[in-house]
Amino acid sequence: MLRSSTIGRLAPIAEEQWGLITRRQAQDAGVSEATLKRLAARSTLERVAHGVYRLAGAPVPDHQELRAAWLQLAPEVAAWERTADQGVVSHRSAAALYGLGHLPADRHEFTLPRRRQSRRSDVRLHRGQIRTWIVLRGLPVTRPSRIASDLLTDREDPEAVAHIVADAIRGAYDYPGTFADALAAHAAKFGLRRDDGIALLRWLLDLVGDPETQRWMEEARAHVARASETADAGTAPATVGPG
Repeated sequence: MLRSSTIGRLAPIAEEQWGLITRRQAQDAGVSEATLKRLAARSTLERVAHGVYRLAGAPVPDHQELRAAWLQLAPEVAAWERTADQGVVSHRSAAALYGLGHLPADRHEFTLPRRRQSRRSDVRLHRGQIRTWIVLRGLPVTRPSRIASDLLTDREDPEAVAHIVADAIRGAYDYPGTFADALAAHAAKFGLRRDDGIALLRWLLDLVGDPETQRWMEEARAHVARASETADAGTAPATVGPG
């Protein structure tokens, strides 16, 4: 009876977290450390990372290790209650979650607004502000345009980044104009005119040689032109009428 009631407390949480639950969440639900150990010993709970368990019978979720590492960032907060403050999947991990490019995600990478460190050698935490993100497969993840910018900041191979850009545009995960905006800050590093995101986008796409490059570039130029017109209209001096 005790075991049944214990599982009854854990199951609703795990069901909303891909079958996973943290030690802290279990304790907050009234399950003691000793009971958790007994459940793990009986294989009712399977340990998938330090302080993170999977409920027996729950299917193994895709990217289980990444999900467990993300839960570790704020073990007391339920997945459905989190914001960017608790960490957003980024960099290579984000590209892998989308299925973009071919960079190996050999570490779990997250971006948080405050500096933090992890004791895990396979976890890398970046400090940065995430203003826009999406929920992909239940995880908060940076947009592909932000991924490309982050990877260039990390001095990743430009051709590898170019494949991520092309895959994202081709799959409609992000837009050419959004990439031009995000890449602008990196243009000078590649010998291009400062803040010329259009030129850097073209240079990257030329590395890939996608047949849709010309159409994508037309979309990007139109986006930048619209943004420029909007900015000009917003900063134009007010017209003073006759007094």
